[in-house]
Amino acid sequence: MKKVLTTFAVVALSATFANANSDLVKEGEKIFNTKKIGNCFACHAANGKKINGPGSLGPKLQYLSSWPEKALYDKVYDPYTTNPISAMPAFGKNGVLTDKQIKAVVAYLKTIK
Repeated sequence: MKKVLTTFAVVALSATFANANSDLVKEGEKIFNTKKIGNCFACHAANGKKINGPGSLGPKLQYLSSWPEKALYDKVYDPYTTNPISAMPAFGKNGVLTDKQIKAVVAYLKTIK
């Protein structure tokens, strides 16, 4: 009985985490695509979406699922630490996005293959 309850608890926690992560990914995608929040799509194409006009200024985002979360977070927070001539704004350092919003964007970026 104890083993069954333990297994049930693990499955329940896994489902809760998956739902929370799914919500975080959705929030990150919203921030990525919303002009008045992140507006990432203004410079970056992602997930194979064809964009007319925007999405061509910055690099096409691909293979981000293999990047460490911290590296993605740091890149969004302040891209100048790794690329001093980046045209990308320092979304976190300049207070454009909150810590929670950057974490949501990172969750979305991790879905990019």
